Amino acid sequence: MIQIRPVSDLRNKFPEIETLVNTGEPVYLTKNGYGAMVVMNLEQYASLTGDIEIKLDEADRAAAASDVRYTHEEVFGRLKKQRHG
Repeated sequence: MIQIRPVSDLRNKFPEIETLVNTGEPVYLTKNGYGAMVVMNLEQYASLTGDIEIKLDEADRAAAASDVRYTHEEVFGRLKKQRHG
């Protein structure tokens, strides 16, 4: 079941929020009735982000080893061509 709580519960009912998160359920927090953030355990976060950090580090190393730079128009233009043929 989706858990939606006011952000004040993070301060006032932390042990309860922690228990929910530790069972693998994310907790959606609202502020003034609007979505503000999601709290999840580290395993869930790691599964969502996967190897993004590793890929970003690889990209940084590749950029440092080359003087070639692309504008965002070039990058997104190539992606659009690949996607749309």
